[in-house]
Amino acid sequence: MQIDTSEQRKGILFALSAYGMWGLFPIYFKSVAEVSPFEVLSHRIIWSVIFMALFIAASGRCQELLRNLRQKKLLAKLAASAILISINWVVFIWSVGQGHILDTSMGYFINPLVSLLLGMLILGERLRRVQWLAVSMAVIGVAYQLVLLGSLPWVALVLACSFGTYGLLRKQIVVDPFSGLLIETLLLSPFALLYLFWLAQHNELAFVSESVRMSVLLIAAGIVTSLPLICFAAGAKRLTLTINGLLMYITPSLTFILAVVVYDEPLDANKLVTFALIWTGLILFTAEGIWQSKKMPVKTLKAQP
Repeated sequence: MQIDTSEQRKGILFALSAYGMWGLFPIYFKSVAEVSPFEVLSHRIIWSVIFMALFIAASGRCQELLRNLRQKKLLAKLAASAILISINWVVFIWSVGQGHILDTSMGYFINPLVSLLLGMLILGERLRRVQWLAVSMAVIGVAYQLVLLGSLPWVALVLACSFGTYGLLRKQIVVDPFSGLLIETLLLSPFALLYLFWLAQHNELAFVSESVRMSVLLIAAGIVTSLPLICFAAGAKRLTLTINGLLMYITPSLTFILAVVVYDEPLDANKLVTFALIWTGLILFTAEGIWQSKKMPVKTLKAQP
């Protein structure tokens, strides 16, 4: 299947917008770092529900959403994926606020290799030799940090494993990405509202009680969460798996640059060795993927948040 050149250009612009916004996430979450991670998470859930509901209504997808809401098995699966993505979100929010942006970058660099490993362990997919080598490089990188520093890079591992498992689960759920995100956040919203109510009862709610600027920033969490997904979905249907696979590294690369250049996080020699091993694995993984894609028909990527 050949892709129209003008459509491909549009797809690249949409994908660049999505991956760029995701890569600049630390700027937003740094600006709300004085608010507790769980309150930020709660606002992210509530305002995402509102933003995505408006988007679905404006784009004429209400009937599809209602059909999905009537499927009990689908709701149960999305409840599981909602738990996974909420773990990923709160760890990311906490990490940025605590000055561990480099660790979040490492997590999302590792993520494709974790997804590869999960595919083998859970779906029974067979890894090719170069893929095994790529995964091994990442494992060696993590082991190097464990041996030399005496601790696992748990932030990176939790982010990579939670998002990798989330992606694996969402891959098996037949639902469009917009309805999927709305239903996930809808399922989480009662807990988010209860937590915000509890904070208000204890006079610990930052929303409204803090500055107007902070309240606006917390409301913006819905747009920050939803807008990249909309751009991603628009780009994914116009691009091949190979192009999307290459563009996705924009996100952790931008995060890495922000951590080192803007926020002055220390990048010592030991951590740099870990990154170098992971990058080597990714280069092998990507190069092998490009070589394999030349032997197969062109496919577009199914959109997932």
